[in-house]
Amino acid sequence: MEHRQRTLSAGKRGLSDFLFILWAGGAALLSYSLVYALRKPYTAAAFDGLEVFGMDYKVVVTIVQIVGYVLSKFMGIKLISELRRENRLRFIFLSVVTAEFSLLLFGLLPTPYNIGAMFLNGLSLGCMWGVIFSFIEGRRVTDILASLLGVSMVVSSGVAKSAGLFVMDTWGVSAFWMPALIGAIALPVLFVLGWALNRLPDPTPDDIASKSEREPLDGNQRRELFRRFMPFLTLLFAANIALVILRDIKEDFLVKIIDVSAYSSWLFAQVDSLVTLLILAIFGLMVFIKSHLKALSVLLGLIMVCMGGMGIVSFGYSAIRLTPVMWLFLQSLCLYIAYLTFQTIFFDRFIACFKIRGNVGFFIALNDFLGYTGTVAVLTLKEFAGPDIDWTHFYNRMAGYTAVICCAAFAASFLYLHRHYRKEFGVPAAAPMQGRPVPVTVADENTRGVYTIA
Repeated sequence: MEHRQRTLSAGKRGLSDFLFILWAGGAALLSYSLVYALRKPYTAAAFDGLEVFGMDYKVVVTIVQIVGYVLSKFMGIKLISELRRENRLRFIFLSVVTAEFSLLLFGLLPTPYNIGAMFLNGLSLGCMWGVIFSFIEGRRVTDILASLLGVSMVVSSGVAKSAGLFVMDTWGVSAFWMPALIGAIALPVLFVLGWALNRLPDPTPDDIASKSEREPLDGNQRRELFRRFMPFLTLLFAANIALVILRDIKEDFLVKIIDVSAYSSWLFAQVDSLVTLLILAIFGLMVFIKSHLKALSVLLGLIMVCMGGMGIVSFGYSAIRLTPVMWLFLQSLCLYIAYLTFQTIFFDRFIACFKIRGNVGFFIALNDFLGYTGTVAVLTLKEFAGPDIDWTHFYNRMAGYTAVICCAAFAASFLYLHRHYRKEFGVPAAAPMQGRPVPVTVADENTRGVYTIA
């Protein structure tokens, strides 16, 4: 009888988790996908022949939007870290309405004055990732939920470009009004999805026991947290600056990097959809790794393998002679596995591993602020130092060097992670290996209990 009750209880819990994943994961995925409909459709347009102050018009538009995005990320270090649940829905509504208003200005105002509208667009949307993620972090099934949210970033980028091309090629809408039209379609759906996220229940006692309680962080707590893990976080943030820069250049200038004129306008969506399914499967499997330290180790190992693959594809571009579709698939897969690791499950596991009283928003906002600042610097330098540079060569060299930098940084991070864990939880660096096995005392990261194993 007792066994049967336990089986029924486990079955009910499994069904409850499944329904919650459909609700929370589906709402998060669709929400951020539609945020891209307000931010990225303009990247489908080449704006060939347009210049501003002697600079390529699209480069200027991209830089201006990212500057707004960077400023928003900087403010988000404080705003997202301290944002309370009751204010999240209002924040989402205000952000998306402002974003659509900026796209209307982009269509209404003549060039080059409409460029300023894209600054407002970036400013309004920079904190959306952190706000949406705050609804799903700190739960037993956060690995799966975060995977769904993360892959939205992959598939939605391609869909936004494909939708932009479709609207211009099929409906005859100009490159300046196309973003506002796509945004207007997305806006009412975002209102409904924001409401659905806001209705999610708070983390349960089981969630808190598994992943630790998530709380707002004030300025002093943020500084203390960074000091506690400064070498580790410095390595990760330095590597992620390179990843964010590379990812931004790929997404914003892909139509200049590879020739896709011979392919369907939905090529981006098709490639990104396949990449999305693979990443979702890989990240979804992480839920079966209960030890947070092991999960962090696996993630760091995985992204080092991906960076190695990206380096081979990039440095060997001329020799390997991949088709544009295969090149795009491999670049997207390797880059997004690494990039999304830190946008989704890594810091959630990191908080749980070291029992940090805080939230993921602080790490993501700081990470993105540094990365997007790097993007602005690189694009500005590129435009002034080499405006006529070949985009394909420029991207592949940058991808190759990014792979080398990231492999070194993540390898050092792996070593530091284990060393710091042993130091903090009292686990010896190494046990003698001679004669019979020597008992070793270890700390259980999930329960803080101490056990002796032979």
